[in-house]
Amino acid sequence: MNVIADTGFIVAFANSDDLYHEWALQVASDLSPPALTCEAVLAEAAFKLRSTNLVLELVEADLIRPAFDLIPNISQLHELANRYADRQPDLADLCVIRMSELFPRHIVITVDETDFRVYRRNKRDMIPLLCPPKRAR
Repeated sequence: MNVIADTGFIVAFANSDDLYHEWALQVASDLSPPALTCEAVLAEAAFKLRSTNLVLELVEADLIRPAFDLIPNISQLHELANRYADRQPDLADLCVIRMSELFPRHIVITVDETDFRVYRRNKRDMIPLLCPPKRAR
């Protein structure tokens, strides 16, 4: 399975104390590495994990690979930022949405189902998602 990794998946995979760690490990075993991502996601993950080295090790091991160039996509990112201004998306989310447009056969793997169920690629198409199962309350 080819995927685009969002921050939450990387954090869940790398942090054994994360609520979704076991899910992330299981999903990772079914992936065709590397999972594509962007530098904004990597920066967020390094911040949330409090370890730049850990994120760099995942890149060096080719488990995740930055595959997005911001400059040629600036106008599309502005358009997405304006379209979803009411949700106040961060740069990482905008880049993942754009990556989904650029890599249409990849599934976005995220723990942020709430926002990614609202976001659309190519203005109207649902983004294919892989999210953790909903927990019983």
